Amino acid sequence: MPITTMKYGALEFLTAEGISVPHCFTTRFGGVSTGYLESLNIGIHRGDEWENVLKNYQILGDALGFEPKKLVLSHQTHTDTVLRVGQNETGAGLYGPELPECDALITNEPGVGLAIFTADCTPILLHDPVTGAVGAAHAGWRGTAAAIAAKTAAAMTREFGSDPADIRAAIGPNIGFCCFETDADVPDAMIAAFGEKAKPFIRTNGEKYYVNLKEINALALRQAGVHHIDISTDCTVCQSHRFWSHRVTKGLRGSQGAIIVCKEGRE
Repeated sequence: MPITTMKYGALEFLTAEGISVPHCFTTRFGGVSTGYLESLNIGIHRGDEWENVLKNYQILGDALGFEPKKLVLSHQTHTDTVLRVGQNETGAGLYGPELPECDALITNEPGVGLAIFTADCTPILLHDPVTGAVGAAHAGWRGTAAAIAAKTAAAMTREFGSDPADIRAAIGPNIGFCCFETDADVPDAMIAAFGEKAKPFIRTNGEKYYVNLKEINALALRQAGVHHIDISTDCTVCQSHRFWSHRVTKGLRGSQGAIIVCKEGRE
């Protein structure tokens, strides 16, 4: 099933057809940040004016139907740590202290929203329409090799009783197979983690390698029993005018990310 671009005035974001709760993968468009952060920066450590970041979240909340004070922001350090959160953690990172280090969040408490950040890394959203649980994961190449996508789904099973066969997943824009040029350490890590099944998603170019992080994260999800997966075709490097790319900007950038909100009721 496809991932679709949505527009509300100047605001642009992506949604996945397979996920029925409020969610988005953000772009650079539609916020109030200025200068090199223009315009929709949702990162809290990028040098932006705090009021601009809050306004950007409010713009997204108005479009998607969530309250920014009910969001929980991840505290990412390229780990495979998945943290269960709820009403007690709402506002963390935005209106209150940051969470402990974690690169994925899960919840089953209605009204709670989860937010993760990317700027070439892979954003992953999960929704179980049976239990109502949701998850959000940030997968850099280390997190990808550590199967953080699969570990997020497993945490939803452990904590909320989700059946992986029921979970709907979406993999958003990242640095694509076309542009993720690496040394041998990255493909070596993927093969160590996933064996021969990773090799179709790795190609060589002289002494360099190209790695398809979207498909390796999808592989991890399938191995965990998640088979309903929407995958974006967008590359943050090829479309650096539209998405924040750490590689293109050499770090002088804002952050996009992914948000998903747990809703009342079940399907």
